Amino acid sequence: MIILNALANFDSNLIEPSLKEAFIASALGGMLGVLVGVALIITLLIFFSLYIYTAFAWMTIGKKLGCKKSWLAFIPIANLFLLPMIAKKHWAWGWWFLLPPVYFILAIIWVWQIYERRNYPGALSLLLILWILPIWGIGLLVNLVIFGFVAWKDRGRTVTKSSKRTKKKKSKRR
Repeated sequence: MIILNALANFDSNLIEPSLKEAFIASALGGMLGVLVGVALIITLLIFFSLYIYTAFAWMTIGKKLGCKKSWLAFIPIANLFLLPMIAKKHWAWGWWFLLPPVYFILAIIWVWQIYERRNYPGALSLLLILWILPIWGIGLLVNLVIFGFVAWKDRGRTVTKSSKRTKKKKSKRR
């Protein structure tokens, strides 16, 4: 208030704040810094927990579908190459992440194939589109729940390389 009055009157003598005002301003600044720090820590904890959750989900899906390198789910950037591998494409398709719109469309196609291999409706992959809509939080939550079901809830028999081999062995025995 004193500063506003000083600027209005153009009197440079009134600009100096008192000790009490300086103490209050520094205390408020310190509290604001603590709040920003706590908000940053909470945001980082949420981010890392979501990253670990999705990494475990994709690793589990990869293992259940017979992907040998499903551990790539935990390595940033390398996890982008895991998605085409789980979808039975060559790993080099992962380089499309350099063109995000193209990779996003390919990711929807690959996730569709992955969901169908896990005996879930492939159309659930279209819910990935919710991530780019203004209702981002809802889209993220919906997809996290779907990833969890696809990863940890088995629906019937999953088609993997090893299950194909056992069918061949059983047919040869007969």
